[in-house]
Amino acid sequence: MTKTPIARLVFLLFSASLTGPVFAAADATDAASDPTISGATAAPTGGETALVPLTVTAKRLDDARNGLSPDTGSSVYRITSRDIDNLPQGADTPLNKVLLQAPGVADDSYGQLHVRGDHADLQYRINGVIIPEAISGFGQALDTRIIDQVNVLTGALPAQYGYRTAGIIDITTRTGEEGSGGAVSVFGGSHQTLKTSANVYGTKGAFSYFFTGSLGENNLGIESPTSSSTPLHDHTRQGDGFGYLSYVIDPSTRVSVMFGTTSNQFQLPNTPGLATNYALVGHDGFDSSTLDDNQSELNNFAAVSLQGTIGASLDYQVSLFTRYTRTQFTPDTAGDLMFNGVASNDFHNDQANGIQTDITYRRNAAHTLRAGMLFQEEHAQFRDNVSVFATDAEGNQLSDVPYAIQSASSKTGYFWSAYVQDEWQLSDRLTVNYGVRYDGMDQYVNASQISPRIGAVFKLTPTTTVHAGYARYFTPPSFELVSGTTIGQFAGTTNATEVTQNDPVQPERSNYYDVGISQKLSSTVTVGLDGYYKQAKELLDEGQFGTALIYAPFNYQKGRVYGVEFTANYRSSNVNAYLNVAYSRAQGENVDSAQFNLGQDELNFISNHYVFLDHDQRVTASFGGAYKLHQTTFSIDGLVGSGLRSGFANTDKLPLYATFNFGVKQQFNEPITGKFSVSVSLENAFGRSYELRDGSGIGVGAPQYGPYRAVYAGITKQF
Repeated sequence: MTKTPIARLVFLLFSASLTGPVFAAADATDAASDPTISGATAAPTGGETALVPLTVTAKRLDDARNGLSPDTGSSVYRITSRDIDNLPQGADTPLNKVLLQAPGVADDSYGQLHVRGDHADLQYRINGVIIPEAISGFGQALDTRIIDQVNVLTGALPAQYGYRTAGIIDITTRTGEEGSGGAVSVFGGSHQTLKTSANVYGTKGAFSYFFTGSLGENNLGIESPTSSSTPLHDHTRQGDGFGYLSYVIDPSTRVSVMFGTTSNQFQLPNTPGLATNYALVGHDGFDSSTLDDNQSELNNFAAVSLQGTIGASLDYQVSLFTRYTRTQFTPDTAGDLMFNGVASNDFHNDQANGIQTDITYRRNAAHTLRAGMLFQEEHAQFRDNVSVFATDAEGNQLSDVPYAIQSASSKTGYFWSAYVQDEWQLSDRLTVNYGVRYDGMDQYVNASQISPRIGAVFKLTPTTTVHAGYARYFTPPSFELVSGTTIGQFAGTTNATEVTQNDPVQPERSNYYDVGISQKLSSTVTVGLDGYYKQAKELLDEGQFGTALIYAPFNYQKGRVYGVEFTANYRSSNVNAYLNVAYSRAQGENVDSAQFNLGQDELNFISNHYVFLDHDQRVTASFGGAYKLHQTTFSIDGLVGSGLRSGFANTDKLPLYATFNFGVKQQFNEPITGKFSVSVSLENAFGRSYELRDGSGIGVGAPQYGPYRAVYAGITKQF
């Protein structure tokens, strides 16, 4: 039987764990005499091998792995599992809503996030391993319950970080290395929401594990196209699972396997009262409230890692990873033809496989060297069955009998990178991280770049820290979203485009500058101010142009993005609170790829005008806090947005909006039932209806309203 690269590595690594340790075990006598190693015992007699306690060994390896990912010179916002528990919905908060609590993160429809004026361009790392992005859609590919801590890195990043650079979502997962237990929870409420979740974790000798999964459904799967609190045809069913397995080979070496899956099905919500635009044989009309468009999504990933230390100076992690993502859009053929003139059954999948290596070498007390590489292969497939009507030269319908145009294409692409950097501690107050990385791609275009980086952190006073950095970035377009379909096959049909130019999408190249200051006002209060500026060539953006809700990338020839962020945090024994306020501007000029997605009038205007990107939002704020009184926790969070862009060439904007969410959670520890908790949350407490999108603007397909007021309750039983 032929093994995949992942399967071969799993087999080799676990074979190594059965045949003996790679490096010599720690001396048991030293362990027994070291008071810092709790639970250590002297070596047993009879030739048995002494084991260093798992929790201590795992902690050392965790510290080594964390040392592989520096943040010198960049802006870092940390969110712990405790912070998540203190949100009104706690662990049932979707991951995108958790990340909205970080500074400079703007909300958008379909679960999209925009960090510092970029469209998506987010890199997700789990335990130091890059997880390739999934095809854009509505559902969240990762469950909040897997998180022990998530760091959001932005700004001028060290040379280690490339590929996706608007924000690094660096997740450290929960493990079973601290003990054994689990939990079962039920969550539900408004919009017929019902969700069940469970997790279990534990250890057995050198082996530890953590598993979690959830199943749920509700009637608010996608933002409503109307202000109604009960959207039509908006049911969703969602399920996910995640597992992390770890085996400590010896005190210096660990092998781990993690995997995850997410399967989501969505109905596309309807707008009642729409008039049809096209005639269809056998139909006198169509009620728009009864349309039956659906979309399904599947995302699977897995990674196996060998991680360890050699002496006191060298740390390493080598990982093989794989990801499969699939989206299927199923139209209501008759309805879509009569309203849009097009009914498209779209199937799109993408398989990515790769290897990632990171190494840290502590040359001496002043210099820490880091190096690594990444290689990724992707194979994307597109299959479309599009029903259309014939038209004349002016675009008028010639026949009420549709016909189908089938198309299929596939493409294999490659991306590779390497970096080297030096973290130089010049003094107790000043640290500089400088380095260089190389990125290359062979996809729909061939391109490469050498990118220098430098960042510095200076401790001005015991309570004041300043950081600054410069980064040269190379950002490839999302390979899984770039289709090779020929647009000429739709000439003379209702799916023909006004513009037929379709230059290939290019990688973005940019210069990024960042400077910030953090001030500790007291033992409980910290404030910060950060400014940034990005100058880009071939600025990447994405829009939803087709019937299926899948994004398509394109370039602006020139772009500029700049802004400033303010953060404030308060933490005490039973109170924590935060406030983030960001000002941002994101603009581009002259669309020079995938031009067929836009109208000629917009292309003409953008060719000699800087226009705001559709996701540009001038002011974004997030705030929240929690107060614990004995076994009761009261919490609040909220968002404020000045409105995303709208109108012709994004020359207008939507109104300001604000949402407030409240929650209360009660912990119990009863003699018979043991530990359990009950929570209640009120979302959008003041019930204000607001639009995230109004259906206008570049690459915006339909209106989307933020969720109306909702009440949820949950119960969690720990064991």
